Amino acid sequence: MTEDSTTLGTDRAVHSDAFVFFGATGDLAAKQIYPALAGLIRDDDWRLPIIGIARHGDLDALRARARESLLAHGIDDADLIDRLQRQLRFIRGSDDDPETFRRLRDELGDARHPLHYLAIPPALFVDVIDLLGSSHCADGARVIVEKPFGRDLADAGRLNTSLHTVFTEDRIFRIDHYLAKEAVMNLLYFRFANRFLDPIWNANHVASVQITMAEAFDVADRGAFYDAAGAIRDVIQNHILQTVSILAMEAPSGHTAEAVRNEQFKVLDSIRPLDAQDVVRGQYEGYRDVPGVAEDSDVETFAALRLWVDTWRWGRVPFYIRAGKCLPVTATEVLVGFKHPPFDVFDEGPGCEDNYLRFRLSPGMSISLGARAKKSGEAMVGEPVELFAHHESPEDIPPYQRLIHDATEGDQILFAREDTVEAAWRIVDPVLDHRVPVLPYERGSWGPAKARDFLPEGDCWHDPKAEPVST
Repeated sequence: MTEDSTTLGTDRAVHSDAFVFFGATGDLAAKQIYPALAGLIRDDDWRLPIIGIARHGDLDALRARARESLLAHGIDDADLIDRLQRQLRFIRGSDDDPETFRRLRDELGDARHPLHYLAIPPALFVDVIDLLGSSHCADGARVIVEKPFGRDLADAGRLNTSLHTVFTEDRIFRIDHYLAKEAVMNLLYFRFANRFLDPIWNANHVASVQITMAEAFDVADRGAFYDAAGAIRDVIQNHILQTVSILAMEAPSGHTAEAVRNEQFKVLDSIRPLDAQDVVRGQYEGYRDVPGVAEDSDVETFAALRLWVDTWRWGRVPFYIRAGKCLPVTATEVLVGFKHPPFDVFDEGPGCEDNYLRFRLSPGMSISLGARAKKSGEAMVGEPVELFAHHESPEDIPPYQRLIHDATEGDQILFAREDTVEAAWRIVDPVLDHRVPVLPYERGSWGPAKARDFLPEGDCWHDPKAEPVST
């Protein structure tokens, strides 16, 4: 892989000098990109020309769209809105029309290092990439590619091949906004900033690792999109497996982004491809009544997985994953459960919640240590307690603002590399054909009953609470 000059704290790469985004009138632009651009203008005095490309509209309509987006996100600073509108330019054209790209090349003017953002459906990626290359708009440029990056391993491979005909790997930024969340970045920091953790962070002391990404809401008006994806494609192949790679990776060998991503790849490359016996799929009752969902849909809205990381550090330690909609709470947690003491001095018997380290990633951010402490009284009898540390900063940078900023500066650390994307698809690819039956579950439950029986006797799922609990 190409070694860049980016370090974990500094960057000496060439800065982009123009921002181009395809799909300028789409939902992603309204929900994420315009607020992110406004934040960059406000916080970093961002002065890049912003060129929007869409099939319909004009510059006035684009400026109005940007204003509506900012107001909808509570950004009512008139000066900031005006600055964003004045930096906007517009090209009306088609993603597969060479003339559109000739006009883009003219509009770029003296810009030599544009950043192209493909905020468009994945089916259009290849045409846009090819035309960026043939029009010379890709010369010296970088490209941001939105998730999902392919539908399976073969599709991701084809997309990577297409990208590499025009862009070198160090100029490709595969976006996964989850990696830019403050809590996920803190997980990486906590692992390697605290020496006390490493001696117990291995199979000698860890019994299991659990990651739960629970959503209390349903698919709402996204039925057509969700029915073409499902929980495994939507969040597990990307968000959760990237989190696994951070939890299980070795310490980076240097300060570069590539040093971190090398270790993340090694983890994903060491995980066994899933087998049917390692997966439970579920679908909440009423999902098939959602507009856009097939009447006989067997797409999963819930999945529970068991992963095996075949490395010296993690051999025989199960990683349990849960993700789903219409669950009891909306929360994402990582829980690392430690083994019981080798001898039960107090003859109390093991409990499934005795010793653990819990990372609450959302909502809020916290770290908790589960332990046992003696109850008051003469008897040597204990009870579970939790030592709780809550961390919240009002200055958190929104993920899309952080990612666009980093891509502008060539900082790859929060973006997925070609080999990690394909390694993640290789893990889930064997169970994407729906050969694992989908089981119904009630809204507000923790998924199908079979998922509760997924863990061995003596172990249990650690269900996130509605809010972090402090003791």
